[in-house]
Amino acid sequence: MTEPRRDIGRFIREQRNLAELSVRRLADLAGVSNPYLSQIERGLRKPSAEILLQIAQALEVSAETMYIQAGMLDADAQPPEANLETAIRSAAELTEDQRKALLGVYRSFVAARAGNQSAEESVGGDEPEAEADSLGAHDAGGAEVADGAMEV
Repeated sequence: MTEPRRDIGRFIREQRNLAELSVRRLADLAGVSNPYLSQIERGLRKPSAEILLQIAQALEVSAETMYIQAGMLDADAQPPEANLETAIRSAAELTEDQRKALLGVYRSFVAARAGNQSAEESVGGDEPEAEADSLGAHDAGGAEVADGAMEV
């Protein structure tokens, strides 16, 4: 079994590559030195929880995911959606491009669902169709049609 710090270094490198960042750019974003980040990625240094948090923020990865990869936190303590991102990020059978694509699709679904939920809440319920029907007639595409108007 590999040491956790080697795993975290590899994980950080993979995430940096997914984000298409150079070591120098990630170091700048995370507020650490370029040589120090390079040593972390190569497994020569064990970063503190604070440094992992800074790197996680720079990579737009949850701190929990980073702590789990470093062996500082139990995977069961992480929310289910973060576990899915962690699984995608660490799937060795996928290429970097495939990981990027899956993460992008997953995040777009989550964002779309969050948008739909807030729209439903602003309308006032779980039945947006019933609300729309009470406002007037609609064509198949959802556009309002005036009473007696013919659609061309």
